[in-house]
Amino acid sequence: MYDVEKVRTEFPILGRKVGGKDLVYLDNAATSQKPRRVLEALNEYYEEHNANIHRGVHRLSEEATSAYEGSRRKVARFLGAPEETGLVFTRGTTESVNLVAHAWGRKELREGDEVVLTEVEHHSNLVPWQLAARATGAKLRFVPVLEDGTLDMEEAARLIGPRTKMVAAVHASNVLATINPVERLAELAHEAGALMLVDGAQSAPHLPVNVEALGCDFFACSGHKMLGPTGVGVLWGRPEVLEEMDPFLGGGEMIREVHLDHSTWNDPPHKFEAGTMNIGQVVGLGAAVDYLKGLRMENVREHERRLGEYAYQRLSELEGITIHGPTEDRTGIASFTLPDVHPHDLSQLLDEEGIAIRSGHHCTQPLMRRLGVVATARASFYLYNTEEEVDALVDALARAREFFGAFV
Repeated sequence: MYDVEKVRTEFPILGRKVGGKDLVYLDNAATSQKPRRVLEALNEYYEEHNANIHRGVHRLSEEATSAYEGSRRKVARFLGAPEETGLVFTRGTTESVNLVAHAWGRKELREGDEVVLTEVEHHSNLVPWQLAARATGAKLRFVPVLEDGTLDMEEAARLIGPRTKMVAAVHASNVLATINPVERLAELAHEAGALMLVDGAQSAPHLPVNVEALGCDFFACSGHKMLGPTGVGVLWGRPEVLEEMDPFLGGGEMIREVHLDHSTWNDPPHKFEAGTMNIGQVVGLGAAVDYLKGLRMENVREHERRLGEYAYQRLSELEGITIHGPTEDRTGIASFTLPDVHPHDLSQLLDEEGIAIRSGHHCTQPLMRRLGVVATARASFYLYNTEEEVDALVDALARAREFFGAFV
C-alpha cells in the first residue's frame, strides 16, 4: 500500500514554514523536491569520491567513473531501454532536444522536408526545430489541439506523410495534463519513413515509461523533475541512429583521435558527452531513480491519478473557474483561470498562505493563444502531495476570490 505520509518524511524541505505557514508545494511540474537519499548521495560523492571520470587510473577516478556509469545503467533500465549505449547524459530536456535538432536535424533535413510538431509543445521542443528549419529550409507542421485538450489524431494522420522526416511531440502536457498518444504518432512516423522524438519531461517522473513500448527513436527527460538534481538530463536514442549523427559539442572524451586538421569520434553515448560532465548530478539522478523504483511507478501513477481526480472535483466547486484540459486520463496538473483575477496576483496571494503554485505562460505561448488566455495558474501534484493540501489550495482560492471580488 502506498503510504504518502511515510513518503513525506523522506523530503526534508516539506517540513519548513513559509510566512509562518506550513509549506504546501504544488509547483512540481517546474521542479520536484528531493528525498534525503538523493541529498545524501550528492554529499557522499563530493565528500568521498570526487574526481574526473574516464581519464584517471587512480582510485578516486575509478570510483567516480563507476558511480557515473552505474547511474547510466540505472536510468537506462528505468526507461526500459534495451541497452545503455543509447543513454546520453545532458543538462536537461532542453539540451537533449537541441542535441537532436542540431546533430540530427542539420545533417538530415533538406529544403522541403517537414518536421511535424503539436500545438501544445513546450518552447524547448519548438524553438530548436524552428532554428533547424531556418538553417535547412525544412518546414514545420503542427497537429492541432481539440477543444477538450486532446490532439486531433485524424489531422495528425493527414499531416504525417512522405515529406515528414521527424515527428516530435510532448508525451504529457505541462499545461493541459493531457497524456498524448505518442505510440500512435510513432507508428504514423515510421509508416512515413520518419523518426519520432518524445519529450518526456512531464511523463518520466509520473508514469511508467518504456521507450521500446512507446516505439520512439528519441526520448528526452530532466533529472530535476523526477526527484534528481538540477543540471542533469537524459537523451535516449536508438544506438544505430546515434551512430549516424554528428557530434553536438566538441572537446574531450567525445573523440577517438585528434589531428591538427581532422578528428574522429568516440562511440555513442560518449560521442555526445564532451568535456567534464555534471558527474555529481548524474550520481544524484541514479539515486533518484533508485528511489522511484522502490516506490514503483505504477504506485506513483495511481496516487497521482486519485489525487488529480480529487483536485479536479474540488477545484470545479469554485464558481467561474476554468480548468484547462481533458476531464479524464490526466496527469497531476491543474491549469486554471478565475474570472477577473490575474494568475500572477493569485500566485502571490497564495504564497502568503504558504502555497506554492506557478503562474504564467509555462513556456507554451502558442498554446496560451490557442486557449485564448495570456496566462494560467497551475497547481501540479507529485508523489508526496495529499488531499489535505488540495483542500488547503481550494480554501485559499476561495478566499482569494472574495478578496479580489471586493475590487471588481
